[in-house]
Parts: sequence; C-alpha cells; structure tokens
Amino acid sequence: QVQLVESGGGLVQAGGSLRLSCAASGRTFSNYAMGWFRQAPGKEREFVAAISRRGGITDYADSVRGRFTISRVNAKNTVHLQMNSLKPEDTAVYYCAAKPVPGVVTTAEYDYWGQGTQVSVSS
Repeated sequence: QVQLVESGGGLVQAGGSLRLSCAASGRTFSNYAMGWFRQAPGKEREFVAAISRRGGITDYADSVRGRFTISRVNAKNTVHLQMNSLKPEDTAVYYCAAKPVPGVVTTAEYDYWGQGTQVSVSS
C-alpha cells in the first residue's frame, strides 16, 4: 500500500503561480512512477503531468506544457507540481497518483491515488 497526501492548493488570480506537493508513505517511493491529474466540475479526470521513478523522464498534457513543471525528491518521498501562468481553465481538483513501473504513465491506470487538493484560478 502507498498513501498519498496532496497539499498546496488554493485560490490564485490568473497569471499567478502555485506549487502542489504530494507526500508518499508506505513503500519505497523510488519504485513508483508518479503522475498528476485534475478533474474540473462536470468533466472527466484528465492527465496533467508524469515523472519516472528517478525523475529522468517527464511528460505533460499539451494544455500545461511550458507552464507546469513536475519534479520529485526521492529522499523526501515527495513529488511536486509547479504551476505558473495559471489560467481560469486550470481550476480543478488536482490528484497525485503512483504506479510501480518504469517510465512514465500518461493514462489513469495508476494503482494509488491521493484525495486531491482544490486549485481555483480567478479571472
């Protein structure tokens, strides 16, 4: 079992920045590929960003590429999502997820999920 707890969400004006964090516990964190997803009201959960077990490979949704950066610190069992130039359409609940595989996973086929953290961007 892996437990994931997200933090760092909040309300920000358009053009602003937020940094989300996801703290993992329970198993060897460096064995897990990690991802961030988001779900807006009335919409399906969508992929945002993913990072490989040691951080050497990352991938992003086209809608956030160039604005968001995913990173991880295996020594601290954490993964981060730095979000810059935020837009109202980035408003959603953001979830981190974990899967014990190499490479990156850009679909929702993760084994473990956090409870989510709300990000709201005002215009």
